[in-house]
Amino acid sequence: MISDLQQEYANTIQDIFVNAPLPDKFNNHMVFTRLIPKNDTTFVYTNPKANEQPKKKGLLSKVSLKSNTNSSDNTQHLAILNYLNSKNIAKDMVAKWFNRSENGGFNMNLIAERGFYNATDLDVKIANNSERGSAMLADAGEALIKNTFVVVNDFKYTNKEEIANQAKGILGSVSNVASILGKNDVATVSDATSAGVEVAGKGYIIKTQAYLYKLVWNDDIAGIFYNSYWTEDSAIDSEKKNAFDETDLFKFEYVGKATSWADVQSTVYTKKSNEDLISIATVRAVDNVIAKLQREFEVFRTKTPLISTDPLAAKIGLKEGLEKGDKYEVLEQVLNENGVIEYERLGVIKVEKELIWDNRFNADEENPSELEYTTFSGGKNKYFPGMLIRQIN
Repeated sequence: MISDLQQEYANTIQDIFVNAPLPDKFNNHMVFTRLIPKNDTTFVYTNPKANEQPKKKGLLSKVSLKSNTNSSDNTQHLAILNYLNSKNIAKDMVAKWFNRSENGGFNMNLIAERGFYNATDLDVKIANNSERGSAMLADAGEALIKNTFVVVNDFKYTNKEEIANQAKGILGSVSNVASILGKNDVATVSDATSAGVEVAGKGYIIKTQAYLYKLVWNDDIAGIFYNSYWTEDSAIDSEKKNAFDETDLFKFEYVGKATSWADVQSTVYTKKSNEDLISIATVRAVDNVIAKLQREFEVFRTKTPLISTDPLAAKIGLKEGLEKGDKYEVLEQVLNENGVIEYERLGVIKVEKELIWDNRFNADEENPSELEYTTFSGGKNKYFPGMLIRQIN
Protein backbone atom coordinates (compact mmCIF):
# COMPACT_ATOMS: atom_id res chain seq x y z
CA MET A 1 0.00 0.00 0.00
CA ILE A 2 0.96 3.63 -0.41
CA SER A 3 1.77 4.97 3.04
CA ASP A 4 0.17 8.36 3.69
CA LEU A 5 0.32 9.13 7.39
CA GLN A 6 -1.35 12.53 6.90
CA GLN A 7 -4.78 10.90 6.56
CA GLU A 8 -7.14 10.37 9.48
CA TYR A 9 -6.76 6.88 10.98
CA ALA A 10 -3.79 6.27 8.68
CA ASN A 11 -1.92 4.26 11.30
CA THR A 12 -4.92 1.97 11.87
CA ILE A 13 -5.34 1.33 8.15
CA GLN A 14 -1.62 0.76 7.74
CA ASP A 15 -1.28 -1.61 10.69
CA ILE A 16 -4.21 -3.81 9.69
CA PHE A 17 -3.04 -3.94 6.07
CA VAL A 18 0.54 -4.86 6.93
CA ASN A 19 -0.50 -7.57 9.40
CA ALA A 20 -3.37 -9.06 7.37
CA PRO A 21 -2.46 -12.29 5.56
CA LEU A 22 -2.51 -12.39 1.79
CA PRO A 23 -5.60 -14.08 0.30
CA ASP A 24 -5.00 -17.82 0.49
CA LYS A 25 -5.67 -18.30 -3.23
CA PHE A 26 -2.30 -16.66 -3.95
CA ASN A 27 1.22 -17.79 -3.15
CA ASN A 28 2.93 -15.31 -0.86
CA HIS A 29 5.86 -14.04 -2.93
CA MET A 30 6.66 -11.08 -0.69
CA VAL A 31 10.19 -9.79 -1.18
CA PHE A 32 9.96 -6.27 0.25
CA THR A 33 8.05 -4.19 2.75
CA ARG A 34 4.31 -3.89 2.19
CA LEU A 35 4.58 -0.10 2.49
CA ILE A 36 5.59 2.36 -0.23
CA PRO A 37 6.24 5.95 0.90
CA LYS A 38 3.81 8.34 -0.76
CA ASN A 39 6.60 10.73 -1.78
CA ASP A 40 8.22 7.91 -3.76
CA THR A 41 5.12 7.36 -5.91
CA THR A 42 4.36 10.89 -7.05
CA PHE A 43 5.88 13.12 -9.70
CA VAL A 44 6.04 16.69 -10.87
CA TYR A 45 4.07 16.57 -14.10
CA THR A 46 4.12 19.72 -16.22
CA ASN A 47 1.59 20.12 -19.06
CA PRO A 48 1.12 16.37 -19.48
CA LYS A 49 0.48 15.14 -23.01
CA ALA A 50 -0.46 11.74 -24.32
CA ASN A 51 2.29 9.19 -23.74
CA GLU A 52 4.50 11.79 -22.02
CA GLN A 53 6.72 10.37 -19.29
CA PRO A 54 7.18 11.91 -15.83
CA LYS A 55 10.15 14.27 -15.72
CA LYS A 56 11.52 13.87 -12.21
CA LYS A 57 10.71 12.52 -8.80
CA GLY A 58 8.98 14.87 -6.40
CA LEU A 59 5.54 15.80 -5.13
CA LEU A 60 2.41 16.32 -7.16
CA SER A 61 0.67 19.61 -6.62
CA LYS A 62 -2.39 19.54 -4.34
CA VAL A 63 -4.57 20.13 -7.37
CA SER A 64 -3.09 17.15 -9.19
CA LEU A 65 -3.38 14.86 -6.18
CA LYS A 66 -7.09 15.61 -5.85
CA SER A 67 -7.79 15.48 -9.54
CA ASN A 68 -9.61 12.62 -11.24
CA THR A 69 -8.31 13.54 -14.70
CA ASN A 70 -6.69 10.95 -16.93
CA SER A 71 -3.34 12.77 -16.81
CA SER A 72 -3.03 12.61 -13.02
CA ASP A 73 -4.16 8.97 -12.99
CA ASN A 74 -1.54 8.12 -15.61
CA THR A 75 1.01 9.92 -13.47
CA GLN A 76 0.16 7.77 -10.44
CA HIS A 77 0.44 4.38 -12.09
CA LEU A 78 3.63 5.41 -13.91
CA ALA A 79 5.09 6.71 -10.64
CA ILE A 80 4.36 3.41 -8.90
CA LEU A 81 5.82 1.48 -11.83
CA ASN A 82 8.95 3.63 -11.70
CA TYR A 83 9.28 2.99 -7.96
CA LEU A 84 8.96 -0.81 -8.37
CA ASN A 85 11.48 -0.91 -11.21
CA SER A 86 13.94 1.51 -9.62
CA LYS A 87 13.99 -0.58 -6.43
CA ASN A 88 14.73 -3.77 -8.44
CA ILE A 89 11.63 -5.46 -7.05
CA ALA A 90 11.22 -7.51 -10.25
CA LYS A 91 14.77 -8.84 -9.98
CA ASP A 92 14.19 -9.69 -6.33
CA MET A 93 11.06 -11.63 -7.31
CA VAL A 94 12.99 -13.61 -9.92
CA ALA A 95 15.70 -14.31 -7.34
CA LYS A 96 13.06 -15.61 -4.93
CA TRP A 97 11.51 -17.86 -7.59
CA PHE A 98 14.91 -19.50 -8.13
CA ASN A 99 15.71 -19.63 -4.41
CA ARG A 100 18.88 -17.58 -4.74
CA SER A 101 21.30 -18.04 -1.84
CA GLU A 102 23.51 -15.44 -0.18
CA ASN A 103 26.38 -16.79 -2.29
CA GLY A 104 24.44 -16.14 -5.49
CA GLY A 105 23.51 -19.71 -6.40
CA PHE A 106 20.11 -20.70 -7.82
CA ASN A 107 18.04 -23.87 -7.54
CA MET A 108 14.59 -25.07 -8.58
CA ASN A 109 13.24 -26.06 -5.15
CA LEU A 110 10.53 -23.38 -4.80
CA ILE A 111 9.36 -23.79 -8.39
CA ALA A 112 9.19 -27.54 -7.88
CA GLU A 113 7.21 -27.13 -4.66
CA ARG A 114 4.67 -24.69 -6.10
CA GLY A 115 4.33 -26.49 -9.39
CA PHE A 116 4.16 -30.00 -7.90
CA TYR A 117 7.21 -31.04 -9.89
CA ASN A 118 10.16 -33.24 -9.04
CA ALA A 119 12.99 -30.87 -8.10
CA THR A 120 15.65 -33.20 -9.48
CA ASP A 121 13.94 -33.41 -12.86
CA LEU A 122 13.70 -29.64 -12.95
CA ASP A 123 17.42 -29.12 -12.42
CA VAL A 124 18.63 -26.99 -15.32
CA LYS A 125 21.54 -29.27 -16.20
CA ILE A 126 19.18 -32.23 -16.51
CA ALA A 127 16.56 -30.15 -18.31
CA ASN A 128 19.07 -29.27 -21.01
CA ASN A 129 19.41 -32.94 -21.86
CA SER A 130 15.87 -34.16 -21.21
CA GLU A 131 12.84 -33.57 -23.41
CA ARG A 132 10.44 -33.84 -20.46
CA GLY A 133 12.80 -31.81 -18.27
CA SER A 134 12.83 -28.99 -20.83
CA ALA A 135 9.06 -29.16 -21.15
CA MET A 136 8.64 -28.96 -17.38
CA LEU A 137 11.01 -26.02 -17.23
CA ALA A 138 9.03 -24.19 -19.92
CA ASP A 139 5.80 -25.15 -18.20
CA ALA A 140 7.05 -23.76 -14.89
CA GLY A 141 7.89 -20.46 -16.54
CA GLU A 142 4.54 -20.24 -18.28
CA ALA A 143 2.36 -21.35 -15.37
CA LEU A 144 4.22 -19.88 -12.41
CA ILE A 145 6.85 -17.21 -13.04
CA LYS A 146 4.79 -15.52 -15.74
CA ASN A 147 1.88 -15.23 -13.31
CA THR A 148 3.64 -13.08 -10.72
CA PHE A 149 1.92 -9.84 -9.76
CA VAL A 150 2.13 -6.79 -7.54
CA VAL A 151 -1.01 -5.03 -6.33
CA VAL A 152 -0.52 -1.54 -4.90
CA ASN A 153 -3.42 -0.12 -2.85
CA ASP A 154 -4.04 3.60 -2.36
CA PHE A 155 -6.51 3.96 0.53
CA LYS A 156 -8.85 6.80 1.41
CA TYR A 157 -10.81 6.92 4.66
CA THR A 158 -14.27 8.50 4.75
CA ASN A 159 -16.40 9.09 7.83
CA LYS A 160 -20.08 8.79 6.88
CA GLU A 161 -20.99 11.49 9.35
CA GLU A 162 -18.98 13.90 7.21
CA ILE A 163 -20.87 12.69 4.15
CA ALA A 164 -24.15 13.31 5.95
CA ASN A 165 -23.09 16.85 6.75
CA GLN A 166 -22.07 17.46 3.16
CA ALA A 167 -25.34 16.07 1.87
CA LYS A 168 -27.37 18.52 4.04
CA GLY A 169 -30.67 16.75 3.96
CA ILE A 170 -30.30 14.89 0.66
CA LEU A 171 -28.74 11.77 2.16
CA GLY A 172 -31.82 9.78 1.18
CA SER A 173 -30.81 10.03 -2.47
CA VAL A 174 -28.43 7.25 -3.44
CA SER A 175 -27.28 9.08 -6.54
CA ASN A 176 -26.49 12.25 -4.59
CA VAL A 177 -24.41 10.40 -2.01
CA ALA A 178 -22.65 8.43 -4.73
CA SER A 179 -21.79 11.72 -6.40
CA ILE A 180 -20.30 13.09 -3.18
CA LEU A 181 -18.21 9.95 -2.78
CA GLY A 182 -17.14 9.95 -6.40
CA LYS A 183 -18.59 6.47 -6.73
CA ASN A 184 -19.99 5.07 -9.98
CA ASP A 185 -21.55 1.92 -8.54
CA VAL A 186 -24.39 3.33 -6.42
CA ALA A 187 -25.30 -0.11 -5.09
CA THR A 188 -22.34 0.00 -2.72
CA VAL A 189 -23.63 3.11 -0.98
CA SER A 190 -27.34 2.29 -1.00
CA ASP A 191 -27.18 0.86 2.52
CA ALA A 192 -25.62 4.09 3.71
CA THR A 193 -28.58 6.11 2.49
CA SER A 194 -31.62 3.96 3.09
CA ALA A 195 -32.00 4.60 6.81
CA GLY A 196 -31.52 8.36 7.00
CA VAL A 197 -28.98 10.54 8.73
CA GLU A 198 -29.33 9.06 12.25
CA VAL A 199 -28.16 5.62 11.14
CA ALA A 200 -26.43 6.14 7.78
CA GLY A 201 -24.36 8.97 9.18
CA LYS A 202 -22.59 6.62 11.57
CA GLY A 203 -19.88 4.33 10.31
CA TYR A 204 -16.93 4.28 7.97
CA ILE A 205 -16.15 3.74 4.33
CA ILE A 206 -12.69 2.78 3.14
CA LYS A 207 -11.98 3.33 -0.53
CA THR A 208 -9.00 1.76 -2.25
CA GLN A 209 -7.75 2.33 -5.75
CA ALA A 210 -5.60 -0.66 -6.64
CA TYR A 211 -2.98 -0.74 -9.37
CA LEU A 212 -2.05 -4.13 -10.86
CA TYR A 213 1.41 -4.90 -12.25
CA LYS A 214 2.72 -8.11 -13.83
CA LEU A 215 6.26 -9.46 -13.92
CA VAL A 216 7.55 -9.53 -17.50
CA TRP A 217 8.75 -13.08 -18.18
CA ASN A 218 8.99 -14.56 -21.68
CA ASP A 219 11.17 -16.95 -23.68
CA ASP A 220 13.79 -14.30 -24.43
CA ILE A 221 14.14 -13.26 -20.79
CA ALA A 222 14.16 -16.89 -19.65
CA GLY A 223 16.91 -17.67 -22.18
CA ILE A 224 19.08 -14.81 -20.95
CA PHE A 225 18.53 -15.87 -17.34
CA TYR A 226 19.49 -19.51 -17.86
CA ASN A 227 22.42 -18.78 -20.17
CA SER A 228 23.89 -15.64 -18.59
CA TYR A 229 22.93 -15.65 -14.90
CA TRP A 230 22.36 -19.22 -13.79
CA THR A 231 24.96 -20.54 -11.34
CA GLU A 232 24.76 -23.01 -8.47
CA ASP A 233 26.15 -23.01 -4.95
CA SER A 234 28.21 -26.13 -5.70
CA ALA A 235 30.26 -24.21 -8.27
CA ILE A 236 29.61 -20.46 -8.21
CA ASP A 237 30.44 -18.69 -11.48
CA SER A 238 31.47 -15.23 -10.27
CA GLU A 239 30.93 -13.61 -13.68
CA LYS A 240 27.35 -14.85 -13.88
CA LYS A 241 26.74 -13.90 -10.26
CA ASN A 242 27.95 -10.36 -10.88
CA ALA A 243 26.00 -10.15 -14.13
CA PHE A 244 22.77 -10.91 -12.28
CA ASP A 245 23.63 -8.44 -9.52
CA GLU A 246 24.11 -5.65 -12.06
CA THR A 247 21.36 -6.40 -14.56
CA ASP A 248 18.28 -4.27 -15.09
CA LEU A 249 16.67 -6.84 -17.38
CA PHE A 250 13.72 -7.66 -15.15
CA LYS A 251 10.74 -5.29 -15.17
CA PHE A 252 7.03 -5.00 -14.45
CA GLU A 253 4.30 -4.02 -16.87
CA TYR A 254 1.13 -2.18 -15.93
CA VAL A 255 -2.04 -4.25 -16.32
CA GLY A 256 -4.75 -1.88 -15.06
CA LYS A 257 -6.55 -0.53 -12.03
CA ALA A 258 -9.78 -0.95 -10.12
CA THR A 259 -11.55 0.99 -7.39
CA SER A 260 -13.63 -0.49 -4.60
CA TRP A 261 -15.29 0.45 -1.32
CA ALA A 262 -15.99 -1.32 1.93
CA ASP A 263 -18.76 0.05 4.12
CA VAL A 264 -18.86 -0.84 7.81
CA GLN A 265 -22.13 0.31 9.36
CA SER A 266 -22.01 1.57 12.93
CA THR A 267 -25.01 2.30 15.12
CA VAL A 268 -25.50 3.71 18.61
CA TYR A 269 -25.72 0.11 19.83
CA THR A 270 -22.32 -1.06 18.56
CA LYS A 271 -19.63 -2.08 21.01
CA LYS A 272 -16.90 -1.89 18.40
CA SER A 273 -14.36 0.90 18.51
CA ASN A 274 -13.69 3.17 15.56
CA GLU A 275 -10.41 1.30 15.04
CA ASP A 276 -12.22 -2.05 14.89
CA LEU A 277 -14.70 -0.76 12.33
CA ILE A 278 -11.95 0.71 10.18
CA SER A 279 -9.94 -2.51 10.40
CA ILE A 280 -12.88 -4.53 9.11
CA ALA A 281 -13.45 -2.07 6.27
CA THR A 282 -9.76 -2.09 5.29
CA VAL A 283 -9.59 -5.87 4.92
CA ARG A 284 -12.87 -5.97 3.02
CA ALA A 285 -11.79 -3.15 0.71
CA VAL A 286 -8.71 -5.18 -0.26
CA ASP A 287 -10.76 -8.33 -0.84
CA ASN A 288 -13.30 -6.38 -2.90
CA VAL A 289 -10.76 -4.70 -5.12
CA ILE A 290 -8.87 -7.95 -5.78
CA ALA A 291 -12.16 -9.57 -6.81
CA LYS A 292 -12.81 -6.60 -9.10
CA LEU A 293 -9.34 -6.82 -10.66
CA GLN A 294 -9.94 -10.50 -11.36
CA ARG A 295 -13.25 -9.77 -13.04
CA GLU A 296 -11.75 -7.09 -15.25
CA PHE A 297 -8.40 -8.70 -16.12
CA GLU A 298 -8.43 -12.32 -17.23
CA VAL A 299 -4.67 -12.74 -16.71
CA PHE A 300 -5.19 -12.17 -12.97
CA ARG A 301 -7.89 -14.79 -12.50
CA THR A 302 -7.07 -17.76 -10.30
CA LYS A 303 -8.28 -21.32 -10.65
CA THR A 304 -10.19 -22.91 -7.77
CA PRO A 305 -10.74 -26.66 -7.19
CA LEU A 306 -14.17 -28.20 -6.89
CA ILE A 307 -14.47 -29.70 -3.41
CA SER A 308 -17.42 -31.93 -4.31
CA THR A 309 -19.84 -32.74 -7.11
CA ASP A 310 -22.88 -33.58 -4.98
CA PRO A 311 -23.46 -30.77 -4.38
CA LEU A 312 -21.33 -29.09 -7.04
CA ALA A 313 -19.34 -26.80 -4.75
CA ALA A 314 -16.17 -24.75 -4.29
CA LYS A 315 -14.65 -22.84 -1.34
CA ILE A 316 -15.15 -19.35 -2.80
CA GLY A 317 -17.85 -16.80 -2.03
CA LEU A 318 -18.67 -13.15 -1.41
CA LYS A 319 -15.04 -12.42 -0.55
CA GLU A 320 -14.20 -13.27 -4.17
CA GLY A 321 -17.08 -11.14 -5.44
CA LEU A 322 -19.41 -13.98 -6.44
CA GLU A 323 -22.86 -12.97 -7.64
CA LYS A 324 -25.95 -14.86 -8.77
CA GLY A 325 -25.52 -16.20 -12.30
CA ASP A 326 -21.72 -15.86 -12.46
CA LYS A 327 -20.33 -18.40 -14.90
CA TYR A 328 -17.27 -20.58 -14.35
CA GLU A 329 -15.59 -22.92 -16.78
CA VAL A 330 -14.60 -26.36 -15.50
CA LEU A 331 -11.07 -27.29 -16.54
CA GLU A 332 -9.21 -30.57 -16.76
CA GLN A 333 -5.41 -30.82 -16.75
CA VAL A 334 -3.98 -32.69 -19.72
CA LEU A 335 -0.40 -33.38 -20.79
CA ASN A 336 0.12 -32.42 -24.43
CA GLU A 337 2.41 -34.22 -26.87
CA ASN A 338 5.33 -31.99 -25.85
CA GLY A 339 4.96 -32.88 -22.18
CA VAL A 340 3.52 -29.48 -21.19
CA ILE A 341 0.43 -29.23 -18.99
CA GLU A 342 -2.58 -27.59 -20.65
CA TYR A 343 -6.16 -27.00 -19.52
CA GLU A 344 -9.19 -28.19 -21.49
CA ARG A 345 -12.69 -26.90 -20.83
CA LEU A 346 -15.19 -29.62 -19.97
CA GLY A 347 -18.19 -27.38 -19.42
CA VAL A 348 -19.67 -24.30 -17.77
CA ILE A 349 -21.36 -24.02 -14.36
CA LYS A 350 -23.33 -21.17 -12.72
CA VAL A 351 -23.47 -19.79 -9.19
CA GLU A 352 -26.72 -20.71 -7.41
CA LYS A 353 -28.78 -17.72 -6.26
CA GLU A 354 -29.33 -18.46 -2.57
CA LEU A 355 -26.27 -20.62 -1.94
CA ILE A 356 -23.37 -18.16 -2.01
CA TRP A 357 -20.98 -18.56 0.92
CA ASP A 358 -20.34 -15.36 2.90
CA ASN A 359 -16.63 -15.74 3.59
CA ARG A 360 -15.90 -12.04 4.01
CA PHE A 361 -13.80 -10.81 6.91
CA ASN A 362 -15.88 -10.79 10.13
CA ALA A 363 -18.91 -12.27 8.33
CA ASP A 364 -19.36 -14.98 10.96
CA GLU A 365 -20.17 -12.22 13.46
CA GLU A 366 -22.15 -9.83 11.27
CA ASN A 367 -23.95 -12.32 9.05
CA PRO A 368 -23.93 -15.81 10.65
CA SER A 369 -24.61 -18.64 8.22
CA GLU A 370 -24.24 -22.40 8.11
CA LEU A 371 -22.90 -22.28 4.54
CA GLU A 372 -19.27 -23.33 4.20
CA TYR A 373 -19.01 -23.24 0.40
CA THR A 374 -20.78 -21.92 -2.69
CA THR A 375 -23.01 -24.23 -4.71
CA PHE A 376 -23.15 -24.27 -8.50
CA SER A 377 -25.55 -25.71 -11.07
CA GLY A 378 -24.81 -27.38 -14.38
CA GLY A 379 -23.88 -30.93 -15.41
CA LYS A 380 -22.44 -32.18 -12.14
CA ASN A 381 -22.36 -35.81 -13.29
CA LYS A 382 -19.46 -35.22 -15.69
CA TYR A 383 -17.14 -33.52 -13.17
CA PHE A 384 -14.94 -34.81 -10.36
CA PRO A 385 -13.67 -33.25 -7.11
CA GLY A 386 -10.33 -31.56 -7.66
CA MET A 387 -11.11 -30.31 -11.13
CA LEU A 388 -10.40 -26.60 -11.46
CA ILE A 389 -12.90 -23.84 -12.16
CA ARG A 390 -12.16 -20.33 -13.46
CA GLN A 391 -14.52 -17.38 -13.81
CA ILE A 392 -15.42 -16.39 -17.38
CA ASN A 393 -17.70 -13.36 -16.86
